[in-house]
Amino acid sequence: MHWTDVAAKALSHKGDKHIVSTGITPSGEFHIGHLREILTGDMIARAARNAGLDVEFVFIVDTADPLRKVYDFLSEEYEQFIGHQLGSIPAPDVDGKPDWRRFEQEGWTYGDHFLKPFLEALNQIGVKPRIIDNLDAYTSGKFDALAKIACDRRDEIREAIERISGRELADDWFPWSPLDSKGSLDGVKVTGYEYPFVHWLDSHGVEGSSDLRKGEGKLPWRIDWPAKWGWIGVTCEPFGKDHGAAGGSYATGREIVKILGHEPPHPLTYEWISLKGQGAMSSSAGNTIGPIEALELVPPEILRLLVAKSKPNKAIEFDTGMSLVNLADEYERMAARDYAAELSNEELSRRQRVQIEDAAGAMRMAVIEEGTEAEATAVTFRHLALLAQTKSSDEEVWSSLRNAGAIKEPNQSLIDRLMRMRAWIASKHFPLEMKISILEHPNKDALLALSEEERSVLQSLADALTTCKWDAQSIGSAIPQSAKDLQLTPKSGYRAAYAALMGKERGPRLAPILAEMEQSTIVALLQKCAALVA
Repeated sequence: MHWTDVAAKALSHKGDKHIVSTGITPSGEFHIGHLREILTGDMIARAARNAGLDVEFVFIVDTADPLRKVYDFLSEEYEQFIGHQLGSIPAPDVDGKPDWRRFEQEGWTYGDHFLKPFLEALNQIGVKPRIIDNLDAYTSGKFDALAKIACDRRDEIREAIERISGRELADDWFPWSPLDSKGSLDGVKVTGYEYPFVHWLDSHGVEGSSDLRKGEGKLPWRIDWPAKWGWIGVTCEPFGKDHGAAGGSYATGREIVKILGHEPPHPLTYEWISLKGQGAMSSSAGNTIGPIEALELVPPEILRLLVAKSKPNKAIEFDTGMSLVNLADEYERMAARDYAAELSNEELSRRQRVQIEDAAGAMRMAVIEEGTEAEATAVTFRHLALLAQTKSSDEEVWSSLRNAGAIKEPNQSLIDRLMRMRAWIASKHFPLEMKISILEHPNKDALLALSEEERSVLQSLADALTTCKWDAQSIGSAIPQSAKDLQLTPKSGYRAAYAALMGKERGPRLAPILAEMEQSTIVALLQKCAALVA
């Protein structure tokens, strides 16, 4: 069984109706690492629906959380908003300054600024949850009843947090953080409580009262999380390994939610997605690849497969270079398989059957439209990258693929893929080992770096490519043969070819690249090179 089916089966033992939840604080730009949580939730919900369960998927945006510091992408003007809730302060403009005009005219907040592009990415990637704005939930009274229980039973909650987390809370700790006289959650001391009011004294010497019914403040995180499980009715939630650690917020939350009168959801702890060679992604540290940026490079089903094929407890290393090429080509191979036919083989070992079922499950979760099947394009990413670099127009790419028998006409999926491929090639992320750069004029320095024997191959190579059939196989044979005809090693032929055509010692496989270019252009360049060093 695929890991999503295992999770769905666990939910089926607890009832037929479920709410799967994920959430995030929009404190900075969302990145690919955030996709692991929301895709994990989306995939569990899909698998549960496939199992016949009634499932809703919700995404909680924690706009009630405070701005914790002035991040590198913000101007110092945001110092005034530290401690203020993200859904109540202005969004940054292009210079990182508060955009007061949009805030006052449109209500455009800090949370909106970072959430909107992420929601656009989710739509592209086939994730369509019900969005819950946490600040709106507080101000509309959704937390009122549970906040009252938390305040009434604060001693029980305090004991649970201290016992499970192993840390001692401050003497003046209280399970509600009021907003102060300037709208900040920081530096406020609770002085008394009679429902629905929490009385306080702030750091400016101002006294006031916070009304639980109006959400004039919020519950601390370790209580806020289980309270959300309670009023939303969450029955399953994936979360990062930090929350799942011993003494972490899930461990305290599952006991606190019972004090609040509800049951804890089925947990699923996931590992991080890290950038290759750079460690875990972090918005505040700038160590990120954004989902919109990634979707400009590769089709959304490739990003879904990245999460779908890895069990949640397995760390994922992501990079936009060769690993992404390999993943895209893996998707094409997996999409082309007939899993039903493979599983009908009665001679399969248990291990083989599990591997096939796991791959089939991953492909069910990789498709954008739930319930559809993946379609292979018969064009690998590597070959499309080659064509996109050697053909100046899209029509030339389609003509090459028609002539090769790969397609009759391009479908929309392939058209979109080529568009993304061109964007990828033009970006800083395209792997150097796949970069194709055929010279327009001879590179004299590269030619003089060849030995005298290697330079002698140039004319033989020009002659061989003049007469050979212009396809990858024939060209691939002609290059080493041009050196053998002079009683030299095949290596001499390749070194001469790379120096003449690319101006370097080595590079990507030449034959398939040259086959997509004009024969007369390549031969003319080789003849110029031969004449230059003659």
